[in-house]
Amino acid sequence: MLKTRVVAFVCCVAMLAHAAAARPAASHPWDNAALSPDARADLVLKAMTQDEKLRLVFGYFGSMKPDSGYTPPPEARMGSAGYVPGIPRLGIPPQWITDAGMGVATQRESADAYRERTALPSGIAIAATWNPDLARRGGAMIGSEAHASGFNVLLAGGVDLQRDPRNGRNFEYAGEDPLLAGTMVGAAVAGIQSEHVISTVKHWALNDQETGRHVYSAEIADDQARMSDFLAFELAIEKGRPGSVMCSYNRVKSVYACENDYLLNQVLKGDWAYPGYVMSDWGAVYSTQRAALAGLDQQSAGVFDTQPWFGAPLKAAVKSGRVPQARLDDMVHRILRSEFAVGLVDHPIADATIDFAADAKVAQAAEEEAIVLLKNDRGVLPLAHTAERILIVGGHADRGVISGGGSSTVFPVGGDVVPGLGPKGFPGPVVYLPSAPMGAIMARVPQTPVRYMDGSDPAAAASEAARSDVVIVFATQWASEDTDVPLTLADGQDDLIRTIAAANPNTIVVLETGGPVFMPWLPQVAGVLEAWNPGSRGGEAIARVLFGEVDASGRLPATFPASLDELPRPKLDGVDLPTGTAFTVNYDEGAAVGYKWFDKNGLKPLFPFGYGLSYTRFGYSDLQASVVDGRLTVRFTVTNTGERAGKDVAQIYVGPRDGGWEAPRRLAGWSKVDLQPGASTSVSMTVDPRLLSTYDSAGRRWVVTDGPFVVSLGSSSAEIKTSVEVSEPVQPYR
Repeated sequence: MLKTRVVAFVCCVAMLAHAAAARPAASHPWDNAALSPDARADLVLKAMTQDEKLRLVFGYFGSMKPDSGYTPPPEARMGSAGYVPGIPRLGIPPQWITDAGMGVATQRESADAYRERTALPSGIAIAATWNPDLARRGGAMIGSEAHASGFNVLLAGGVDLQRDPRNGRNFEYAGEDPLLAGTMVGAAVAGIQSEHVISTVKHWALNDQETGRHVYSAEIADDQARMSDFLAFELAIEKGRPGSVMCSYNRVKSVYACENDYLLNQVLKGDWAYPGYVMSDWGAVYSTQRAALAGLDQQSAGVFDTQPWFGAPLKAAVKSGRVPQARLDDMVHRILRSEFAVGLVDHPIADATIDFAADAKVAQAAEEEAIVLLKNDRGVLPLAHTAERILIVGGHADRGVISGGGSSTVFPVGGDVVPGLGPKGFPGPVVYLPSAPMGAIMARVPQTPVRYMDGSDPAAAASEAARSDVVIVFATQWASEDTDVPLTLADGQDDLIRTIAAANPNTIVVLETGGPVFMPWLPQVAGVLEAWNPGSRGGEAIARVLFGEVDASGRLPATFPASLDELPRPKLDGVDLPTGTAFTVNYDEGAAVGYKWFDKNGLKPLFPFGYGLSYTRFGYSDLQASVVDGRLTVRFTVTNTGERAGKDVAQIYVGPRDGGWEAPRRLAGWSKVDLQPGASTSVSMTVDPRLLSTYDSAGRRWVVTDGPFVVSLGSSSAEIKTSVEVSEPVQPYR
């Protein structure tokens, strides 16, 4: 009965909205773009009826749900994540919502109809560029395609830190360091919103594994959260100014995130004065009064929840006074404010032609800077054009490159080139984008025989490898939301690589993974590239790096561990429990996430945070640190000491000389420089005072640590080239 009533209510609302939309638009006081977003929102709010207010705080799924009998409103976009009716008589547009972590996505509930769009490399790949300008360009590309596709709200901006390398959604996020993650995601969000599309920073908060994601409780001390995961969100919000923040599925301190006063009211809206609105994740709402009073502003796609909590139950709660009218007005004001601030009202969506060729170049440029060269023995790379015989093995490299799964899945222009893989339902399918590395390689050596073998017969592949000058093995790992991933490659790929490397020492491995993996074959191979989920034109980007047409300039945004024993939790919490059983994840490592955990405990990873080789060499000199106008300022020089042009990521780390932090040092800044052979450049940067502080939970403030500080310059967290001390006092944050 409930499902029938919901469907009937949806259809009724949609028909009324559609009829109202046909009326001619009137001029309103809030149409004055010279007014502030808050002033415009206040004017609209005063003109709204109670039912119109309630309309903006409840969302509908935009796709079919055959298992429940749910049909989306007629005004919803095909295959979309959500729809919120607008107020046509007041000129307030509907919210047309789509998943868009890597590009404009299509929900699988839409049968065989897919929206073909450009796919960026994965979020962790964008972070591996260490280039905020590229992140912003990628965000603007997605925002532009979304706007042209009829969407004005994107569920894009994943910033949860990589506390566990097995998290199935790590590919969507931006690594393990709060400064890097917050900066890169903030830039992407700013790019999206430059196209007058609301971006959504997510998943707030501590959504760090998929196992038990609806039931586990993350337990961590407030000060430790503030200096790690929370800081990543804080920076992303400051830099990107997202219109929305999405609360997560999990519980924090035993309270569900979407009804968590500590997360939503105290930290987000209180301490950070966030002016936008909080939307729920799809199926993350469990109450009306608790959620509303705790700070949730909009229930997303209510069909995923057990009740339409912000539908009729909220109307009744406000009428009875259990939820104050002022709270409902605040919810609506925040939604309206974001719509005015980002430009949804002033720049309505309209069908437009997408320049897929230009957008593919944006994706290719990002992937070229995202690829990390992890090993290069005997100068096996760049590849020579004089090779007499090349063998390519595995990874469907003759057809395309793998993408991440779940809600982030982008169906590419040209379609899935390896159909039928993975789960038939959500979070599948496994999608391969039509950018074949093999074709791009062959185009560069037209006179060289290039053979492909799928690797299903390791002995035959090894026999062919022995007759080849060079072998390139493509190893893939599909990652997705709703499931965590092991750190070992599936389907016998590790054994395949070992067998081939034993037959040919000039074996190069190209990894297409969503995050770190173990490499038991590492000593046997000559070269390793981490290409992540490469996105549209990924095959071309991989070939350009393999042949040295561009430098290998990606650097790791996350530590690659050598074994599970190195992790804070060698066994993933909840894996042995029946589905739906609540459990606790204790973050005893506190703020010592990733490289900080390794540094604190004297552990040597397989590859450290910030690591990556180049086809040239770089030197650092003239490191200076001083306090200028109360801010720590760092200056140094980077020189290309090699024979080729290249890009380097010079990294600054800071720590108190006498200890007292969660780890010996923190990333405090970086600069990506592009230098010709022999050229030098001077770099100057100021350090955010929060990175020189600890958080005082009792006082709700950042407290600068007493110096002296050790300021270090290096090429990774484990490769410090030079250090200096600075003793002058630093002004506290705010």
